[in-house]
Amino acid sequence: MSLEVDTVLVPVDGTDASVTAAEYAFAVADRYGADAHALYVFGETVSRSINAGEVDQAELAEETEAFLADVAELAPDTVTVESSMAYGFSTSRKLQHPGSVILDTADDVDADFLTIPREGLRGETGDVLEKAAEYVLLYASQPVLSV
Repeated sequence: MSLEVDTVLVPVDGTDASVTAAEYAFAVADRYGADAHALYVFGETVSRSINAGEVDQAELAEETEAFLADVAELAPDTVTVESSMAYGFSTSRKLQHPGSVILDTADDVDADFLTIPREGLRGETGDVLEKAAEYVLLYASQPVLSV
C-alpha cells in the first residue's frame, strides 16, 4: 500500500518549534510531489486581545504574513506553499480550540498529511500548538507527523 499525498498541512505559531515542523512538512511534500499549506494559529491571549480591540490588527497581520513568508522561503522550489491564519480560540464558540481549527482547515484544504509541532508558544500567549498536538494526533483522519 503506497501513500498518496497531494497537500501537507503544517500549523505554525511563530515559534522555532513550528518552523522545524514546517521544514519537516516541506520535506514530506517534496518527497511526494505535493503542495504545502501553512496555517498560522493565533493563541487565546491574542484572540481575546483582538476581540477586545487591544491589538493593532493591521500590525499583527503584517507580522504574521512576514512570518509565513519567511516559513515559505524554507520550502524547496518543487513545493508550492499556500498559507492562511485562524483564531485558535473563540470567545463566542465554545467548541473552537486549536485542535479543531487545525482539523477543520485540513478538511478545507483537502490535506492528506499533517505535520505538527509538539511544542508551541509559551508564556503570555499560551501553549497554542502544544495543546493542539494531542487532539490532532487523536482525531485526525490523515497521517500525522508530530515533531
